[in-house]
Amino acid sequence: MTELDHGKTTTGGGRWTRDELEEAFAGYQRTVEEAKRTGDWNLFADMFTEDATYIEHAYGNFAGREEIRPWIIRTMNSFPGNHMTAFPALWYTVDEDRGWVICEIDNPMCDPGDGSAHGASNLTILHYAGDGLWSCEEDVYNPMKFLKMARRWCRSAEAAGALPDEAKQWLTAVGA
Repeated sequence: MTELDHGKTTTGGGRWTRDELEEAFAGYQRTVEEAKRTGDWNLFADMFTEDATYIEHAYGNFAGREEIRPWIIRTMNSFPGNHMTAFPALWYTVDEDRGWVICEIDNPMCDPGDGSAHGASNLTILHYAGDGLWSCEEDVYNPMKFLKMARRWCRSAEAAGALPDEAKQWLTAVGA
């Protein structure tokens, strides 16, 4: 057994087939789409094992599904998360030996009222646990890049007369 950077151990040797990992990742993507469409981010939390680890570079680490749940609900139901329109994978790769899926996720914002496009991407590292569940997710990105993108979106929305109150409050809170 080897210790991974993400606090989990693995025996290596390809515990899951490429097909199973591909199917699990397709399920992950469908669940994220459904959570966004319905606003029910419990669906997202339920994709993780009870003892999962979520590593988020701006918000910190979350231990267990029930720590992930309130964070993802709060984050995705408030600005800027609730103004992101989708979370498509731009590309992904599967590491069968480790049971990992690594991908780049796009985070496009809705039209701020002037037709301009705003978004930023992150790398996501997923560790598969079997039965369609994930034991770890790490989102790797530059928080300053996301902050600058969201500020630009707010400035565009403001100029178009379409800046929502919660975005105004967010701008005040982040010192913009």
